[in-house]
Amino acid sequence: MPVNLITLAQRESYGRYVKPPTPDELSRCFHIHDGDRALITLKRGNHNRLGFALQLVTVRFIGIFLEDPLEVPPAIAQMVTKQLEIKDFDSLHEYRTGKQRWEHKAEICMS
Repeated sequence: MPVNLITLAQRESYGRYVKPPTPDELSRCFHIHDGDRALITLKRGNHNRLGFALQLVTVRFIGIFLEDPLEVPPAIAQMVTKQLEIKDFDSLHEYRTGKQRWEHKAEICMS
């Protein structure tokens, strides 16, 4: 007899941000630590630093990489850009299609 281990709602919410994080979740889960910063600062260009950081905090929070690494709630993007002091990220769309995002995924998995 087949058994469903997860509900339809759980299945549909897997691997994505279902709702924006609460202020408490933002402060606890999306803080860039010194070790994170050391990895992030090695990246060339604001678009790579921000893209790497967004992938890093996302995989820590939801446990999986997003298909589109930049598809995060605005509150998360704002918090990360503020911590990294990135004001100009016009070239961020390059990260979405560039090969760096795949290299960053591998690096995050190894760290």
